[in-house]
Formats: sequence, C-alpha cells, structure tokens
Amino acid sequence: MMLRHRLTVTASAAVLAAAGLAAGTAQAAAPAHGTAQKARTLAASCSQAYLPLPDPSCTPGAYNPDVTQATIGQTICVSGWTATVRPSTSYTNALKVQQIAAYGYADTSTADYEEDHLVPLELGGAPRDPANLWPEPRYGSQPAQSKDSVETKLKNAVCGGRAGLDDARAAIAKDWTTALSVLGL
Repeated sequence: MMLRHRLTVTASAAVLAAAGLAAGTAQAAAPAHGTAQKARTLAASCSQAYLPLPDPSCTPGAYNPDVTQATIGQTICVSGWTATVRPSTSYTNALKVQQIAAYGYADTSTADYEEDHLVPLELGGAPRDPANLWPEPRYGSQPAQSKDSVETKLKNAVCGGRAGLDDARAAIAKDWTTALSVLGL
C-alpha cells in the first residue's frame, strides 16, 4: 500500500511539474473578489476549518476572462459550452493529490474528493487556475454533490436575466451554501 501511495505521489508530481504546477512554481491568481492579495504558491498550508467551504486564502476563486455579462449568450448560456473549457482529468487529478496534502486531509483517497471549481464553469469560473480549484469532500453534512444544484440554479438565474453574472459569481465564491438566499432565489 505504501509503495502504491509513493508511486501515485511521484506520478502526480511528474504530471504537475509538466503542467508547471510543481510545489513552489505556480502562482495562484488574485482573488476573484477583486481584493488585493499577494500571489502565493500552492505549497501554502490550507485550513479545513471553513468546511464545507474551501480555505479562502488557498482557494479564493478566479474567473474566465472570456465570460462576461456581455458574452453569456455565446458562452455559459449555450448548452454544452462548459465541455469546451473543462480541464482534463489528468490535470485535475494531479492537482487534487497536491491539494489534498495542502489541506491536510487525513483521508488521502482521491475518490473521496471532487476537484471542484469554487466559481463553477457554469458561471464562467477559471477552468485551470489552481486558485479556483479545490478538493471538496464527497462526505459530510454538505458533500460536494450538494453544491451542484446551487450552481445550476445560479446559471439558470443568470441566463434567465434574474441575476447578474457578477452578483452570482460573488455570492458563490463567498459562500455557496448561502448564495441562493443572498440573491433572493
């Protein structure tokens, strides 16, 4: 078992290095919320204290610059668009291994986590930015699957003109568990 874990970590490190994400090499983007923050490396220690939310210092969220209120009719509101920007599982799985360690999860089984976009692709979240991805547990009182319906409702509200893109992004990046009520949805 220990050998398999070492091989997984070694293989993941190789994939991350090839992608420019080896610990200490990738700089996370500034927070999506527009607050100034020094860039930090992925090797930063992340806290589980915020669960079911990610640690905002490690996963502040990031936006896809191609998605704006003016472009939603050609991007997020087009059926199937997210498939055109979704990163490969080889990329997200390698990142997940590194981030599980950064979050200090005792359970290191990658199957127990969804490498989730804090600002979902459905709202124009940055597809490959580590500042927008985190290992969200598939267990607990509000597992990863709980967030999926919130994402869909927010996208439908934005595409239906009941919420602005910027408001929906800010609400979900701050706290996905309250995003719908904050927007009155």
